[in-house]
Amino acid sequence: MGLNIKKLFGKNVSDEEYIEIDLGAGEAKPNKVVVKPFVLRTFDDVNEILNSLRDGYTISIIDIKPLKTKDIIELKRSIAKIKKTIDALDGSIAGFGENIIIATPSFAKIQREAQEVKKVKSDFINDFRSG
Repeated sequence: MGLNIKKLFGKNVSDEEYIEIDLGAGEAKPNKVVVKPFVLRTFDDVNEILNSLRDGYTISIIDIKPLKTKDIIELKRSIAKIKKTIDALDGSIAGFGENIIIATPSFAKIQREAQEVKKVKSDFINDFRSG
């Protein structure tokens, strides 16, 4: 879509003397997924995590160990706040080990069934041995 700047400012010019500006050129959204690590040291650190998740392109890997060793009540509040936002975004959240939490927006799902992973791995090994 072209925009005639000179006519906009009241100057009379012929149709051959106008400038076209692409109004949609600066509106590009990122289309790559970002896996971003976070360290949860205080309850206030939750805001940066939530802002990244709300952008819709970030998978958050959160180290909770510093807050876990300092204040378990603040940790529970932090996790509850992250979980509430993840539920609103229709995303997924899961713990990995004792000190890591992964939170994803709606486009990604966390596989929770570790037995399925083991089954795939053992099937692959059995197929490899028999083949």
